Order: sequence, then C-alpha cells, then structure tokens
Amino acid sequence: MDALETALRENRAYLCLSCGKCTAVCPVARKDAGFSPRRTVERAVNDDPASWLGGEDLWKCLTCLRCSALCPGDVRFSEFARDLRALAREHGSTGACTHGDAIFTWMRLMQDPNLRQNRLGWITDDLQVSEDGDTLYFVGCLPHYDAMFRGQGFEGVAIAQNTVHLLNRVGIAPRVLPDERCCGHDLLWAGDVEGFRALAHLNATLFAQAGIRRIVTSCAECYRTLKMDYPSACGLKVEVLHISQVLAQSLAAGSLALRRSALRVAFHDPCRLGRHGGEYDAPRTLLAAAAELREMEHERERALCCGTSVWTQCGQVAKAIQDERIGEALAADAEVMVTACPKCQIHFTCAMSGAGEASGPRVAVRDLTGVLADALVGE
Repeated sequence: MDALETALRENRAYLCLSCGKCTAVCPVARKDAGFSPRRTVERAVNDDPASWLGGEDLWKCLTCLRCSALCPGDVRFSEFARDLRALAREHGSTGACTHGDAIFTWMRLMQDPNLRQNRLGWITDDLQVSEDGDTLYFVGCLPHYDAMFRGQGFEGVAIAQNTVHLLNRVGIAPRVLPDERCCGHDLLWAGDVEGFRALAHLNATLFAQAGIRRIVTSCAECYRTLKMDYPSACGLKVEVLHISQVLAQSLAAGSLALRRSALRVAFHDPCRLGRHGGEYDAPRTLLAAAAELREMEHERERALCCGTSVWTQCGQVAKAIQDERIGEALAADAEVMVTACPKCQIHFTCAMSGAGEASGPRVAVRDLTGVLADALVGE
C-alpha cells in the first residue's frame, strides 16, 4: 500500500522509539485509556491495515501537536493521523461527525465555482471596508457558525465586526470578499484532500483577482491553513497574519491604545496558533495591556486542547478535556477565559451549555477581539 508507506516515511513514524511519552501527554489518552498514539504507530507499522484502518482510533487524535513537542524521534503523529484519515476515507471509513454532517455539507457546497453567496450582511455602517485595498480580512465560516451556535453564547458575527473595528482603529480598512470560501481546514484534517484543494484553488483565484497581498484572519485554523497549507496546495504567496499579530505590532508602534482594566483573564492557546503556528506572545502582550492576565497550569507549548477537532469524536472524552481546561481557568482565578480561535469558544461554551446535565465548572469564554474592542481608548 504505497500511501501507507509514504505516510510512515514522510511523518517519521519508523523512528518511533516506543517510549510512550506521546501517550503520557496526549489529552485524549489521559481521559481514554484505550487510545495511545504509540500503539497506533505500532499497528500501522506491524499489522495488516485491514485490522485497524476502519477503527475509531484514527479519528480520536486531536492533531494538537502536544505529543510532537516531546517526541525524541520527532515523529509527526498529528500529520500521520491526518494522512491515515485520507487513506481510510479511500477505503470507505470516516469519523463520526457531530451536528448531522451539516458543517461538512456547507464546505462541500462551497466547492461549486458558480456558487454566489450572501455573506456580508454583518458589515454595519460604522465599519470601514475597502473596495480596492490589498489587505484582506479572511472571515472564514464565522457567519455560518454564528447562525448555528449563537444560542449557546458564541460570538461569531461579533468576532468579525470587532476584527474590522480593531483594524480600522490601527488605520486599516480591509477588503472583505463576497464570494470567499471556507479555508478547507476541516476537510484536510478529516482526510478529504480533494475537497480541501478545491476550496484552496477557488480562494487563491479570488485573492489573485482582487490583488490581495496580505491576509489577516481572526481564526487560528484559517491562519494555519492559509499560511502553512495553501502554499503547497495552490501556490499562495502572500503574507498571512493572525489579528493578534497585527494588533501587537500596532501596540508596539504606538498606533493602538488600550485601557487596562481590573478584569482577570486567562489566555487559552489555540493549538493552530500556538503549537502549529508558534505564536504565543502576541495575544498575551495585548491582554496584559487590556486586563489582568493570569496563566493557567498548562500554558504555551504545554497548553491543553479545547477537546474536539474537525467535528468528530465529540463525546465524553471531549467533555472531560474541556472541563479540565475550564477548571484550570477557575484555578487561576480568571473571570474570563480568552481564546483566539472561534472553534475553541464554540467547544467550551458547548461544554457548559447542556441543559439538564450535571453542572460542571463554568467560566465566561470570550474571543480576544471582544476583550480588546472593549478596551479601546476613547470607546
């Protein structure tokens, strides 16, 4: 099986030393004794693929890179899981999708090159956007997530509005494209490589036609995908920045002024911004200027994941991971847990929204853009 051999070789799986460090720190393995990254590698190397390719273990990995930070063999387990999912999909196996496959359905609908969308209704009169600038605000699926998760406290449209508002305050009126597609992150990490590439090429064509030279995102997954996956998938060669990086640069340059309050906040590092993208300082610099920043037990490279990836395996294990993270925020005496990825806010608010369930730990969860918008001087 050539694809398996390629996945083993390119992700250094043959160099696994069976030390078990990956399993010791894996957020899933710490809650589910039946899952082990090490055993998954061993089975892929030694066993007949028919015995494991259709199993659930391939879909349990959160692809958070927590294991990679400690692996002495530099095995790229998250990417290995991603590549095995593509192989599993070719053999008819997919993960159990939550939300009735609705989210993957709109990602597939967006692959139609003739699709025309109505996705700019969130832009209010007080927000300045450009018709011909070369800096794009890539909104991603925020308006769609807002419609789906607003009831549980998700700030979808508010994140987009706050992002444009903050960009305006530092002198940027961004382009916002009416026919932008989903970045394709979830399709790629769920093994639908063909679908991901279709979206990447559609977006890259839109960027080129609009003359875009810089892209700003407020989503950690869009940031990782546009910056790290689009260059090889569609030849994208533009600067990609997370909104925290733009604003941290502006704060350092004196073009952004924030009013520091006594609000106690803890920053939850999104996997795609932190371990994937290597950005830990920018959001902390901003939060320290706007509030009283607390650190949780696991922070930066050691941060816990939000518990769910690519809308699969969302069950008791995910809830236990989320409860632990929320408990860490409370232990840090934070009034608000702040994140810089919409999915993290969705998953944490979902964990706390179950009507009738046994009450778990609770803390307010906000996006970084909302906290910073509230702290703007002169507002």
